Amino acid sequence: MSENEAKARAEKIVDEKIGFYHHLYSYIVVNVILAVINILFSPDHWWFIWVSFFWGIGLVTHFVRTHIFAEKFDEKYRDRMIEKEMEKMKK
Repeated sequence: MSENEAKARAEKIVDEKIGFYHHLYSYIVVNVILAVINILFSPDHWWFIWVSFFWGIGLVTHFVRTHIFAEKFDEKYRDRMIEKEMEKMKK
């Protein structure tokens, strides 16, 4: 991998991680606002919990994709898969 390719890959990873932190920030801010609205206007029914829960699933998925599996499914992985499929086709 050349230095330019390495830099481009590093920039992509950093951009994805920054995107996750923007997502996390939005999640926190919006859910705090929704909680306040919920507590002020309908304290008997805590509907904001559902928004937090389902959005939280998306946030956890985003975290896993950017921080845990970021390297696993990169372009090299794709190239290896293509090579495997081509080998299967030759048989």
